Amino acid sequence: MGVATLLLSRDEVERLLSPDACNSAVEEAFRQLALGQVAAPGILGMHADEGSFHVKAAFLALDRPYFAAKLNANFPRNASRHGLPTIQGVVVLFDAGSGAPLAVVDSISITALRTAAATAVAAKYLARQEIGTVLICGCGGQAAAQIRALLCVRNPRRILAYDQDAGKAAAFAASLGKECGVPIALARDLAEAVGQSEIVVTCTTARRFFVTREMVRPGTFIAAVGADSEDKQEIDPRLMAQATVVTDLTEQACRIGDLHHAIAAGAMTVDRVHAELGEVVSGRKRGRRSADENVVFDSTGTGTQDVAAAVAVYRNALDAGAGTPFTFS
Repeated sequence: MGVATLLLSRDEVERLLSPDACNSAVEEAFRQLALGQVAAPGILGMHADEGSFHVKAAFLALDRPYFAAKLNANFPRNASRHGLPTIQGVVVLFDAGSGAPLAVVDSISITALRTAAATAVAAKYLARQEIGTVLICGCGGQAAAQIRALLCVRNPRRILAYDQDAGKAAAFAASLGKECGVPIALARDLAEAVGQSEIVVTCTTARRFFVTREMVRPGTFIAAVGADSEDKQEIDPRLMAQATVVTDLTEQACRIGDLHHAIAAGAMTVDRVHAELGEVVSGRKRGRRSADENVVFDSTGTGTQDVAAAVAVYRNALDAGAGTPFTFS
């Protein structure tokens, strides 16, 4: 008789895994990665006519060894063409000691939570302590998770929401403002909004940078979340060159992140990267140096984050008796 595998839906993941718990799980995973306690995560990407697919995989050592592989489809035109989410997919969690499949989990929720958690962990170490304004650029499926995770580590006085579709930004501000208890205002002028903010989060599908060096005030922390393939870009290469750059995984950011574009433009070289996030979390590299330092966190998304979030939600599901058990046999 095989080990029971849990099927966990999007609603179950969102109910069982709080932003704070996901932040903690992802922080520990980055620490293990930096200390060499787990192997570096792997990635495979392939392009389709209207989008792309990628597989991200990693190990994690907790109460037992775990392995997770996530298969995501990323189709930016899905909403307008098919009424479907941009990102769809599954995470499969295994016991890495026996190879038993423990859970099959919706990847939309896992991806949003773990991506936001990386931003929050980076902000914890790299953003200024006193924050007046947070700007979220791109008010799609990732935006709410980013704000919820950030509010676990910083207490801004206000949040600005910007999107090329002003109606989407207005709807986001109205819905999330009631939930989070922080005033959320619609930002109509991007340059003005960036200049007013101590934290800027970019989570878009942009293919050309839109946050320039001239927009940014001294002391800004920027989480560049959207560039997770080589044809996506959000941050001016000149800003990357001027700022302290921290990556989630430098080798990966060199291939698919905003770092990739900065290197291709000749604005900087890989040796200018200050650290990977895990090195900062583990104390091997410094965090923020001064109040005036600009920091860019190049967040391309790693399998290490996926396995951390998947293990956390799996454990919580076992404790709560949640999920639908099944066996492949």
